[in-house]
Amino acid sequence: MTTTNQDKHDQFNEFFSIAHNFTVNVTPLNDTQVTSYQSFLDAIPTPFLMASEISSLDQAALKPLQALSGVAGQLIDYLNHQARKIDLLMDYIVQQQDESNKRYQGVSFGGGGFTFVCDQPFTIGTFIEVKLFIPTDNCAIYCYGEIINHTAQPDNETTSTQQEYQVVYHFIRDEDRDALVRASLHKQSKDLQALAAKRRQKEAE
Repeated sequence: MTTTNQDKHDQFNEFFSIAHNFTVNVTPLNDTQVTSYQSFLDAIPTPFLMASEISSLDQAALKPLQALSGVAGQLIDYLNHQARKIDLLMDYIVQQQDESNKRYQGVSFGGGGFTFVCDQPFTIGTFIEVKLFIPTDNCAIYCYGEIINHTAQPDNETTSTQQEYQVVYHFIRDEDRDALVRASLHKQSKDLQALAAKRRQKEAE
């Protein structure tokens, strides 16, 4: 069954997406490199697999304890601190996968895809290897994507015009898509809290 460009746009918009600046590595792929989902799984660098597994284990271990209090609450705090230490270590390890010559500015992300800006030309329909780094949520994702759209974006710091590229995920693990959905919703929650705090401060003046 042939997937049309409209289908890909629908897939992109199927999930919530939020504006947020982050780092992304993009490497063009040829058709022979995008042969099967299994070949994609085999290509995932070990640090990305480790980061995802540790995040899942943390959530599974801590969630049943959230309702406890007293001494158990102190234990939860301790475990959270230990988990944070591991997250910091894994973040450092994963950051070694960030290649400066392939680094671009991501501007929005969600469960269906992401957008990034750069002055390098990419053709619509190009498959790309993607490394997403969202440190605010300890989220590091490796996936394959496809460029489905681009629009000109003036660069305020220079006289040049950059392109904003829209990318839909082509191959991505379910757990990694879930992590991106959680990260986007977490960012939205923080933005709403900040907006509410600003509104309360303004009303108090």
